[in-house]
Amino acid sequence: MNISLEQLSQDALQGIIEAFVLREGTDYGHRELDFAGKCASVRRQLEAGEAQICFDPETQSIDIRPAEG
Repeated sequence: MNISLEQLSQDALQGIIEAFVLREGTDYGHRELDFAGKCASVRRQLEAGEAQICFDPETQSIDIRPAEG
């Protein structure tokens, strides 16, 4: 189930982005960004529709994935 950005408060959205960035294995390309830069990059991707927030009701977990095109 996809969650639109409008369904979330700014604090909830920021928390989801931060939790995603803190996971190991998140790749941001050839250059290394600091934590704030990584969060800003994810937010831009979400706002541009390049990524989406997905909720799995079975596991009660949230993930950020590339947008299905």
